[in-house]
Amino acid sequence: MSSTDDPTSAVETESLHREYVLDVRIVEHRTPDADGPRYRFEAPGQEPVVFEDADRAELYADVFFDVNGFDEEGTGPRGVPPEIIQAGKDTLSAYFLTQPGVDRNWVVSYWGIKPMRVERYVSSVRRRAAEIREGAAEMTPEELGVE
Repeated sequence: MSSTDDPTSAVETESLHREYVLDVRIVEHRTPDADGPRYRFEAPGQEPVVFEDADRAELYADVFFDVNGFDEEGTGPRGVPPEIIQAGKDTLSAYFLTQPGVDRNWVVSYWGIKPMRVERYVSSVRRRAAEIREGAAEMTPEELGVE
């Protein structure tokens, strides 16, 4: 009998949820005591960031590519990395949506805008991130500065 056949065994599992260029990925992590899977964003040289749902993790990855990477170290629990602040309202709005306790209504209230505008902001970030990933996928390791 394998350990997965034994209902009393505590089995943690990990699987690749989504893989991006440049060794960036989202890993799904399941534990028996959790009420659902968690999604861990991983990028070289970055501390992993864990999300409770895949959509937030994927949006975080889109923001990451949109600003050519960022590091949250030193920003504190309520801070925002400078790269995101400098990127503009759409990127900042998308980043806000990756944070615990923030939803579209919060962003609408923060900016004093209509909900449809938040959707456009997120769509813009996702589109740019996809374009950046496509461009990076077409580059040679030398062009990327990777050996």
